[in-house]
Parts: sequence; structure tokens; C-alpha cells
Amino acid sequence: MELTPMPEDWTRALAVVAHPDDLEYGAAGAIARWTDQGKEVVYLLATRGEAGIDTMAPAECGPLREAEQVAAAAEVGVKVVEFLDHPDGLIEYGIPLRRDIAGAIRRHRPELVIASNHHDTFPGGHRNMADHVAVGRATLDAVRDAANRWLFPELGDPWQGTRWIAVAASPLAMHGVDIGAHFDRAVASLAAHRAYLAALSGDMADPTSFLRGQAEQVAGQMPGAALATAFELIPA
Repeated sequence: MELTPMPEDWTRALAVVAHPDDLEYGAAGAIARWTDQGKEVVYLLATRGEAGIDTMAPAECGPLREAEQVAAAAEVGVKVVEFLDHPDGLIEYGIPLRRDIAGAIRRHRPELVIASNHHDTFPGGHRNMADHVAVGRATLDAVRDAANRWLFPELGDPWQGTRWIAVAASPLAMHGVDIGAHFDRAVASLAAHRAYLAALSGDMADPTSFLRGQAEQVAGQMPGAALATAFELIPA
């Protein structure tokens, strides 16, 4: 299936994911391209990734991973990174999570919302994890919540200007972004998660090889692109 280029006639985006490193495993190359175009992108993370390193206690891990995420965002031109403090590994889909995300949508007023994969699997059939599914589902619902003036009125004026939700790492991706000119920055963004990568093994511990293999595979569905990343685009 040939991928359709992502729309780029927008100026503000909010990226909502569960953990530090979620955006860096694929979406960061597109974000680097968009910030180079002068677009504003803000990151919102449901957790601080405090349960993400088996050899490091959460009280030590959380602040470290937060700092690494801020550094990773800076590599692709993102200046604002916010954290919601939901429990890493135990995020629950529900009204509190929807409320928190809707509040961020109203504050930042994005035209594009970038969401984590809410499906049960990743491309290739690998099983997704509960945190990603919960945050992805809540983000889809929060876009609608933020537009409804009668929901969460204490969070400010409704925002009805979100045009699309772009789901990263989706098995139903139909749109692509050429990231050939921005691939090195995507690698640098993932490499900023030094402590997290040091605790990994296998392909995911090598930013260059993992991201290149992924980007080359997607580019095979996008004529004219040597390296690309894909999204499922849902009209808001």
C-alpha cells in the first residue's frame, strides 16, 4: 500500500504519549521536519517513566528519565515538555486521564494532535502495552472532550480547532512523512535517552540501526523517500 503524504498546512501540534522515549522510537524525525518548517510542537507525557529501568529504583529513575526526555525533545526543536504524573506501568484509561489531556489541548490549542498507538498490536503484530493503549484511547476522546464547552468547564474555554489526530506506530498507518533530511536529528533525539538505552539489549538499544531499519521499511511505501515515518491519520 502506498502511503499518502501527511498534511502540513498547520502551525501547532501537541504530542501525547505515555513514557519518555515513546516519541523517539519513530515520530521524532517527523517532528524535527515540522519544527524546521517553523511549526510549534509541544510534548505531553502521562508519566515520567519511573518504572522503565529494571536496575534503577523509581525515585531515582523518574527524574533521570524526565531530564533525558527534555534533552531528547530539544534535539528536534521542541521547547515545551510537560508531565502529568500518572503511574508508569499502571496508567488507567478513564475520566481523570481524559481530563488531564483535554486540559492540555485547551491550553496549547493544537491543530494536530499526535497520539500513541491505541491498538492492541504494533505494525508486524507485536503486542502493544497497556499504558500506550490507555493513553492513545484517552487522547482520542480528550480531543472531543476539549471541544465540548460543557465538559471540564474549569479547564478554560473549549478548543474546537483540532483538525486531525496522527497516531504514531499504528498498524493501520496510511500516511507518511519523508524524514531523510532529518534522520540524524531523530537518532540524536533517541540517543539522548542514555540511561534507558544502556539498560536495554537487542535492536532497540542501537538508535541508528533501529531507526534506519524502521525508516527504510516505511519509505518502501512512499515513492521518492529514502527514509520515512508513518501515521494513522484520523479526522477530528
